[in-house]
Parts: sequence; C-alpha cells; structure tokens
Amino acid sequence: MSTLQYSGPGRLSLIRLELGKLSAFLRRDLLIAWSYRLAFVSEWSGLALQAVMFYFVGRLVDPSVLPTYGGSETTYMEFAAVGIAMTAFVQLALSRVGTGLRAEQVQGTLESLLMTPTSPSTIQIGTVFYDLLYIPLRTAVFLVLTAVAFGLHFDTDGFLPALTVLLAFIPFVWGLGVANAGFILTFRRGGGISGLVVTVLTLFSGAFFPLELLPEWGRDSARLNPIAIAIDGMRQPLLGGSGWSGVGGELLVLLPLSALSLAVGLLAFRAALRREKRRGSLGLY
Repeated sequence: MSTLQYSGPGRLSLIRLELGKLSAFLRRDLLIAWSYRLAFVSEWSGLALQAVMFYFVGRLVDPSVLPTYGGSETTYMEFAAVGIAMTAFVQLALSRVGTGLRAEQVQGTLESLLMTPTSPSTIQIGTVFYDLLYIPLRTAVFLVLTAVAFGLHFDTDGFLPALTVLLAFIPFVWGLGVANAGFILTFRRGGGISGLVVTVLTLFSGAFFPLELLPEWGRDSARLNPIAIAIDGMRQPLLGGSGWSGVGGELLVLLPLSALSLAVGLLAFRAALRREKRRGSLGLY
C-alpha cells in the first residue's frame, strides 16, 4: 500500500508567490500617492525652491575654490546640484522607510498584515516598494530638469555610471531606514534620531561645500562617510566625464557597506518585531 504525501509548493514557488504580492503593495501606494496630489506638488516645489536658492548662493562663490573634476573647473551650481539630489534622496528614503511601517501600525493594519501568510520580509519590502522605484527616478529627473533649467553641463555619458552608484547606495539607506523602523516600532516616536544621523552624515559629505574646507579631522572622517563616497562617485562621471573608470573605487567601497547596513537593519527590525510580538504590544501606538 502506497502512502501519498503532500509536499506543498517548492521554495521557488513560494518566492514567486511572495514577489507577486509586491504588486498589490505597489498599486495601493500608487493610488494613495495619486489621491494626495497636493503633497506631490509641494514636494517638487520645495526641491525647485532649494535649487533656486543654491543658484543665487552660487553667484557668491568663487569657482576657483571648488574642486576640479577631470581637470576642468565646475560651477557651484553644478557642484551643489548633485549634493542637493543625493541629500534629498537620503532624507526622503530614510523617512519613507521608517514611517511606512509606522503608518501601518497607526492605521491598525500592521497586525492584520502579519497575520496573513505573508513573510515579514515581503511586508518590509512591500511598504517601501513604491518608494524604491519612485525615489531613484525622482533623483534622476531632478538632475535632468536642473541641468536644463540652469544651463548646467553634465556629461551625458556619465548618467549611467552615476545611476549605478546611486543604485549601489540604495541598500545602505534602506538598511538605515529599516533599523529606524525597528526603533520606531519599539519606542513609537524615534524619527528625531534618524534625522540627527542624516544631518551629521550630510555635514561631512561635501554635498554643499568642498571637504577641503573642513578641519583635518573632518576630512579624515569624511573618507569613511558613505554619503560622501556616493556623492563623489556621482560627480566624477557627471562633472569630470570619467565614465566607468571614475566609479570603480566607489563601488568597491559602497557595495560591502550597503550589504552590511542592510543586514544590520533587517536584524534590528526583526529583533524589534519579535520583542513587540512577545510583549503583545504590536498594535499599540
């Protein structure tokens, strides 16, 4: 007599099933974003005003004090545009990842999501899947529009290498955001910590002024700053025309840092999630 055994779906099928759920998260967040069109307009208006402000500040800056890229001088607006795009990317990505799960918690849907046969990792990715697509696209569009509006000279061959640096940098920010989400999940209101971290990292990133203006200890610290590495990695091909040869060193540094940040962030979030489940306080806010 033979015995029938039910093996269930294979691992590959489960992965495909989980990935298929991301489209539902994407559709939901796209509809929510579209229903709040004023927030979308305000976000882009703020970026445009920031660009205009730096344009007039740049008229006070002597180009000779700015670093050269590829042996050619650059204007302050060209120098700052990359910094504006990157810092706005970091701030938006970090806040969206941290507040995405917090919004689920406040709306009372987090517990419901976790009770479904959905992996916590899928829920983590799903809550920020729309932003993972939108924010890099927003950064690229901002650079193009700024170049057109202010007559900036970016090397067109440098856009793909610069985009590769941005994509390599995304997991680093995502890791920080997921860790921040775990912090918020535990302490309910912890957004100020992430804001402080971003402010410190931005200060020592060379986003708005050359790192050579910092004291020696500040310049040494900036060499270890992933935001500074990413910004320089984008400036080299865009402003210096270095192409792929100008981003190899930055990618070698960013990729392991991004992997480490993402791994630590996921571990921190899962630890916070286990703690809240054990305490029965997951739905409290």
